[in-house]
Amino acid sequence: MKEFTFYNPTKLIFGKDSIKKLTKELSAYGNRILVVYGGGSIKKNGLYDEVMQILNKENKEVFELSGIEPNPRLSTAKRGAELCKEHNIDFILAVGGGSVIDCTKLIASAAKYDGDPWDFVIRKATPKEAVPFGTILTIAATGSEMNAGSVITNEETEEKYGWGGPLNFPKFSILDPTYTLSLPKDQTVYGIVDMMSHIFEQYFHRATNTPLQDELCEGALRAIMVAGEQLVNDLQNYELRETILLGGTWGLNGFLGMGNNGGDWGTHDIEHAISAVYDIPHAGGLAILFPHWMRYTLKLNPARYARLAIKVFGVNPEGKTDDAVANEGIDKLRAYWTAIGAPERLADYGIDDSKIDLMAKKAAVNGPLGGFAQLSEEEVKSILEASL
Repeated sequence: MKEFTFYNPTKLIFGKDSIKKLTKELSAYGNRILVVYGGGSIKKNGLYDEVMQILNKENKEVFELSGIEPNPRLSTAKRGAELCKEHNIDFILAVGGGSVIDCTKLIASAAKYDGDPWDFVIRKATPKEAVPFGTILTIAATGSEMNAGSVITNEETEEKYGWGGPLNFPKFSILDPTYTLSLPKDQTVYGIVDMMSHIFEQYFHRATNTPLQDELCEGALRAIMVAGEQLVNDLQNYELRETILLGGTWGLNGFLGMGNNGGDWGTHDIEHAISAVYDIPHAGGLAILFPHWMRYTLKLNPARYARLAIKVFGVNPEGKTDDAVANEGIDKLRAYWTAIGAPERLADYGIDDSKIDLMAKKAAVNGPLGGFAQLSEEEVKSILEASL
């Protein structure tokens, strides 16, 4: 196990009617509030009206930034930062899914910075201060509601990177499963894939002596898979939504990664390169890539892949090699994601081999990628070609 320091200051407020606690949480901040949200689903499900009623009742001066993209763009974050500067915003309230929250994180830091916000994303500068922000989550997926990470797309340069820091933690996050009941099947499936992928990224690492972390990852995956398989056929089931909502938070709030030296994250780097060029759904790309990444990197630690196959996918190891058990587990993962409705090939998004070299180059722009696999540009290219 690697030495580590754990820090997560976000207050998680979970459960039905938890929005009633918004008033108390906002009392610690000023009156000028920027509400950030996406394409309008919160107006359809009534959440927008609930939030505005609370803010108006508390005599908050409200400003809005809508239209946050599924792959949030640098230009949108810049608009949000300018709104904060122009109106002296005291607090930002992100209402939506991970993309809205990711964009809000950059807005919060950019509002206190005179340079280009992209400087933070490419590590050219480090935020020194940020506007405080909180979240009301509507999609179970990314875990951005309880972590310091953010992913931003620079649409002009076709680059997409993750970044983070201690100022990126929400002050509070309100999670009411009720607000996820209206999610359509495709977004529900993408969320399940995303949270499972986050756990895989932390499961594959080079640390030793991690029995507790391994068991937590495996147990979380099993619980998510059982609930997810039922949920896609029963989208209005509150209890299943409850499990999946907490699963998304648990998947990437730092708990599972303690002592594992960060995990891999190479598959995310590859997907970021794909969606930077083609603007496809992030989790859709992960669903396509991960089984191929697993197949390609299996040779690095067959026993670990075999353990995953046995503990999570129920593969019987009797009379089989680790390689055989591992490959059977990967087959079962692919079959599970296909069964719930996730894409299998890049061709499902109309992607051919014309930009394989470009995407591989973008993925490996900073050298070998992945804390576990440490892939070269040529190896990334092989995984992309297998995923076509």
